[in-house]
Amino acid sequence: MAKAIMVQGTMSNAGKSLLAAGLCRIFKQDGYRVAPFKSQNMALNSFITEEGLEMGRAQVMQAEAAGIAPSVLMNPILLKPTNDVGSQVIVNGEVLGTMSARDYFKYKKKLVPDVMKAFEALAAENDIIVIEGAGSPAEINLKTEDIVNMGMAKMAKAPVLLVGDIDRGGVFAQLYGTVELLEPDEREMVKGLIINKFRGDKTILDPGVEMLEEKCGIPVVGVAPYLDIQVEDEDSLTDRFDRNQEIGQIDIAVIRVPRISNFTDFNPLESIPGVSLRYVKHASDLKNPDVIMLPGTKNTMEDLQWLRESGMEALILKAAAKGTLVFGICGGYQMLGESLSDPYGVEAGGTMRGMGLLPMDTVFAEKKTRTQVTGKYLDMEGDYQPLTGVEFTGYEIHMGESTWKSGAKASTWTRDGVTGQEKTEGTVFENVCGTYVHGIFDKEESALALIRAAGKKKGIDVSQMEGVDFAAFKETQYDILAAELRKHLDMKKIYEILEEGTGGTET
Repeated sequence: MAKAIMVQGTMSNAGKSLLAAGLCRIFKQDGYRVAPFKSQNMALNSFITEEGLEMGRAQVMQAEAAGIAPSVLMNPILLKPTNDVGSQVIVNGEVLGTMSARDYFKYKKKLVPDVMKAFEALAAENDIIVIEGAGSPAEINLKTEDIVNMGMAKMAKAPVLLVGDIDRGGVFAQLYGTVELLEPDEREMVKGLIINKFRGDKTILDPGVEMLEEKCGIPVVGVAPYLDIQVEDEDSLTDRFDRNQEIGQIDIAVIRVPRISNFTDFNPLESIPGVSLRYVKHASDLKNPDVIMLPGTKNTMEDLQWLRESGMEALILKAAAKGTLVFGICGGYQMLGESLSDPYGVEAGGTMRGMGLLPMDTVFAEKKTRTQVTGKYLDMEGDYQPLTGVEFTGYEIHMGESTWKSGAKASTWTRDGVTGQEKTEGTVFENVCGTYVHGIFDKEESALALIRAAGKKKGIDVSQMEGVDFAAFKETQYDILAAELRKHLDMKKIYEILEEGTGGTET
């Protein structure tokens, strides 16, 4: 049976996901079979496994760091917010239903057997399980029903490393306050403190570290630096949305709709030298990009309404009329059509006018499409001709089916990774293109083909631009992450904590 160690944080975005990934990589490098685990994840960035099951991308990223294939066992519960007070609840990769926050709070303890079955299955196959918490263990209004922080640590008998974010300020108060709000038996489970995202001279910090250890009675096992590691972000707390960057030879604007999901689709494009990729929330910031990207969304109709009310739709239509390339993925693809219908109330219900840039209609279905695919672009005439025949891999995850109208032309051919079924999908019309395939730019050639199309449209030579093998690039990033953490974490102490476990703490 595997030994477990848990990474909890003083708040969301303290760096738990990245530190857990780094520990997975270190343990893998040291010769252990290691797997990540998070009992309950709330995120709109999700992934489809080889079996056609849905899980959070943070655990996919951590599985990559551990050198193993992602499995829904690593994330048995995924919550995908549909509005401010409700979420779609996914259990073991399958949709259970949509619940309000209050209803889920009452229901979630019934999912403990699913959580433990997944954890125990992973533990039987590995030497070490690195568990990630969610938010903060000191959310005192939620503690009685907790299944993801101290509740999970107790079920797994996992010692806890508590992480604070110094970049936001007040890290000593974060860590000390969190420890103080824990119950005595919970405090006993916290075996190490980590100060994360530090920049500066550590010797100035040292007196505070000593005082923190004295007040908490818990050792500080590391002061991790602020790391600019290019791996996939968990959710909308990403700093990618707020980066200021110079406009590159090819400028890509991703429209930051309120319910944006799977924005990791665009990570490979931002890795190409000479390309700027901006996430645009306000109409005044759109400016004159070479490519406008409409991303996936958990609520297509509401986000389309937001585009209208914010003035963003008018600017996109104006840009498209001038010949700017417009590319939509999943929900963004659906928005580009002529109409959206929701007869089953999957979203808001009713029928809504689309943007009218692609000759197709979308009807939302009750059943979600979930599958990995391989495929290629079809004969792409005109502006998208450089994409013709380029192969890609990816996955589909959507609740709607789109049908073509007069003048429509399919953009891609795909093969279902589960059933082997082949089909044509997506739509291309002049300078506008759409597809249901997430991850379509992960292959180097697919990302570069889009850049070549943008360069051709702009009338500039981009033939010297080089892409990256995104999978290989991520491998180097995980190695850099592990190397940096080895420098700044007391791995000898962390191994001792792993071996000693919770020191007899009972559930």
